[in-house]
Amino acid sequence: MEQVLASRSVSITELKRSPSAVLEQAGSEPVAVLNHNRPAAYLLSPQVYEAMLERLNADLRQSIQEGIDSGPVIPADKVLAELNARYAEPSSKLATKPRGKRPT
Repeated sequence: MEQVLASRSVSITELKRSPSAVLEQAGSEPVAVLNHNRPAAYLLSPQVYEAMLERLNADLRQSIQEGIDSGPVIPADKVLAELNARYAEPSSKLATKPRGKRPT
């Protein structure tokens, strides 16, 4: 069974029947919307959603800054070329592989 990440929950049927009542009862608390007793969605107040986005953006900005501060920039094509050179199968091995049926 999937974990419900909210202290309040409501069925989809109940939400369809009375969405205003569900939102009013929830207040600022998140509400898990369940379909056959499994989370199908979560309802969040605008304030909680905005705070969540601000936190994600702050974390993203911090991660980008840490990447910038970690050292010199290496172009992607240089990294990919190095990886290909290191891990690519030599073409001579490709030519020597037997083709056709395996001996039994």
